[in-house]
Amino acid sequence: MGLDLRTRADRLLGAGLERLVVDHHRRRLSRRGREQALDPDPGQGQGRSGEADEAWAQQGSPPRPGNSVEVLIDGADAFAQMVEAIRGARSHVHIAGWHVTPDFALTRGDEPLLLRRLLAETAERCPVRVILWAGAPVPVFKPRRSDVRAVREALCKGNRIQCVLDSRERPMHCHHEKLVIVDDELAFVGGIDLTSLAGDRWDESSHPARGRLGWHDAGTCLRGPAVGDVAGHFDSRWRELTGEALEPPQPEEIAPAGDLTVQVTRTIPEHVYDFAPEGEFSILESHVRALRSAERLIYLESQFLWSPELVSILAEKLAHPPCDEFRLVVLLPANPNNGEDDTRGQLATLVDADDGAHRFLACTIYARTGERSDPLYVHAKVGIVDDRWLSVGSANLNSHSLFNDTEMNLVLCDPQLARRTRLRLWAEHLEREIDEVDGPPHELVDGLWRPIATEQLQRHERGEPLSHHLVELPGVSRHSMRLLGPLQSLLVDG
Repeated sequence: MGLDLRTRADRLLGAGLERLVVDHHRRRLSRRGREQALDPDPGQGQGRSGEADEAWAQQGSPPRPGNSVEVLIDGADAFAQMVEAIRGARSHVHIAGWHVTPDFALTRGDEPLLLRRLLAETAERCPVRVILWAGAPVPVFKPRRSDVRAVREALCKGNRIQCVLDSRERPMHCHHEKLVIVDDELAFVGGIDLTSLAGDRWDESSHPARGRLGWHDAGTCLRGPAVGDVAGHFDSRWRELTGEALEPPQPEEIAPAGDLTVQVTRTIPEHVYDFAPEGEFSILESHVRALRSAERLIYLESQFLWSPELVSILAEKLAHPPCDEFRLVVLLPANPNNGEDDTRGQLATLVDADDGAHRFLACTIYARTGERSDPLYVHAKVGIVDDRWLSVGSANLNSHSLFNDTEMNLVLCDPQLARRTRLRLWAEHLEREIDEVDGPPHELVDGLWRPIATEQLQRHERGEPLSHHLVELPGVSRHSMRLLGPLQSLLVDG
């Protein structure tokens, strides 16, 4: 009885705090004229002729036709393509990141290529400009401002690399986007940082156990008119920080490179930049639109899942599924570097909404070689809905990324790419060939995901070697803490 009383009290307090957080966010957006991010009107998006209007965010840049997008899964592939692009730069290289490590090894082997060397060599023939978050002003968080100043010194000493530090953040938040732009012709947009801080981002999709923390991540390589939106964003930040106007080409001035329509979505808090005084919350809007429209499948990979606005949509889908085949699968780290109790509480909300129907599954993954397994950090930020909507970028599914940090995602409404990306990810996590995971999603969730994940969790709890990467997320129970997520949001999302 005591446990039940504590649980009920926790849920009541958590629900009350969540209402305060959601009401605060709603008032904040309404004051900025951005309330459509939480309540987008169907048919009021930025769709073009022949496309569903509700698929696109109304805020920010419009969807641009004529692009090519390659989804890059895990660091080894992504870094190899970045190196090739930077080495071929003719006019400039622009990088915006949360953090970089100057001696980060972009390639591995006998003679690894270090980030500083690559950028310094490139800077001898064309400008290399880097924007980094200035670091945490309160030294209890990392990287500290003194750490980032030392990074800039190490990165730029004795070469022509230009690096500026951006301290125009909201209190307790950061600049979190991860961008590499080459010649305004291609852009890498995603979740992959050029750093080893908190973990080595270089990892292969096979995720072998190597005696240290593994890293699962995702990004994109974009070509075509939408690169102009990415380059324009970098120009706006650089201009405000340095006074130098880079004057990138407008999207309509960039030649088509493919047949994909892409929308560049962002989070920019209000009162941070003069170029966006009221902010932009198109990442939130695009996710709200997509999740509300889901009919059969929502698949999410994220470092965190504690946005009450998005969790409430997911819970409604589970409580009132649009069809019998509806499934919700989320892939999260086993031990996020913060917010673990916040995510556990929100997952418990989804477990309750599912109410034993087995439409919801939360998993994590481990690096594995033979009988050895190591923790594997899920850092990817991927959303796929019904194999028709795809989002890849830097934004986690928490209040930091949706309201307070600067972020950038790419959104596409292309069934072929969305489905192909899901199949690649599922083949990686289930350790199957593509054709083995090419079937009705609900049958694969019920017949492969759940049995494998449940068995591996049991092995893990017994201390036995894992036989698969995929493990059901432990600690997702009806008695998970509901209070900490809303409390943290209330304290830091002012």
